[in-house]
Amino acid sequence: MKTKIFPIFLIIIFSIVFIVFYKGLQNPSVYTPEIKSKIKVPNFNGKEFFSKNKINSDQIFIGSEYYLLNIWASWCIPCKKEHKYLMDLSKKENIKIVGQNYKDNFDNAKNFLEELNNPYDLILLDGDGTIAIEWGAYGVPESFLIKDNYIIKKIIGPLDESLLSEIKELTR
Repeated sequence: MKTKIFPIFLIIIFSIVFIVFYKGLQNPSVYTPEIKSKIKVPNFNGKEFFSKNKINSDQIFIGSEYYLLNIWASWCIPCKKEHKYLMDLSKKENIKIVGQNYKDNFDNAKNFLEELNNPYDLILLDGDGTIAIEWGAYGVPESFLIKDNYIIKKIIGPLDESLLSEIKELTR
């Protein structure tokens, strides 16, 4: 009798574990934080991409204009895919695009911009990734829509057609 109970018990335990894991795989577990209230732009010191001059965030996000801070790298494949949307957005007069080059080789980043064109009004160097950490970025690409020195939208991942439309709508 004991020899028959053990295999049945084992099958029941295995079935329960299988069902739990199967159900867990069915639920998407991608966590995307939403900004429910405005967050102040972090204060940081950086260097300009081309001139290497030091610059403070207070000198970048001035007035009540819209800014889009885009964290990118030449080695980032999704950054290449979103680049055409940044080029489209750069044609709008009421938004300034600030690029933040993340953990990249300068020459590779420069070639990236020469090949695909430069949509940025200003580019910052972030060679060690500390500025991205201050922004709470998870990786590249990531973008932050800014108005009146407050982050009003955080975009994790590459821009696409629907996000571009949403940004255009928000910046009207």
